[in-house]
Amino acid sequence: MLDPSSVAAIARTFSDPTDGQALKSRDLVLMLLECSPAPFSRHHFTPGHITCTGLVLAPDGQRVLLVHHRRLDRWLLPGGHVEPEDAEIADTARREVIEETGIALLANPAPPLCGLDVHGIPARGREPYHLHHDLLFHFRAESGEFRVSAESHAVAWCAPAAFDRYALPGNVRRAYVRVRELSSSK
Repeated sequence: MLDPSSVAAIARTFSDPTDGQALKSRDLVLMLLECSPAPFSRHHFTPGHITCTGLVLAPDGQRVLLVHHRRLDRWLLPGGHVEPEDAEIADTARREVIEETGIALLANPAPPLCGLDVHGIPARGREPYHLHHDLLFHFRAESGEFRVSAESHAVAWCAPAAFDRYALPGNVRRAYVRVRELSSSK
């Protein structure tokens, strides 16, 4: 079972003074981890719960893997809810990426945190409107091959020139820039 203090330690490693939205999201994530009795439970709606997303770069390092989410009817990074079997918080993002796309990821026992984003999820059925306190982790694909899961209408590789066409939100664009800057400095 995940420990809120270990996840908080990872969240505290994020710092980008140019991204006020991500820093505000980091503060909200830290507050949730400190104050919530069940921050990882998908059934904890007030004020929400932790989710994880994978920003997966193609083998060429240029394109981002996207899924067209069936329920939300928009293009997003693959990701989702924490499960009890997730030993580390990044395992949630890794598992969700593989479940949703079938992509083979390069081995990385500690993928870097590349962003945080707290965003609203519309009410549906018995679930009220609530917040996802999302941690974005960076991965690299072994190959460009993927599959479409039942959760998605489609999966695609997206180059920066197509970010507008896919209506990618600002947090994804800023995380992509951070990841590319880290990759080019190595």
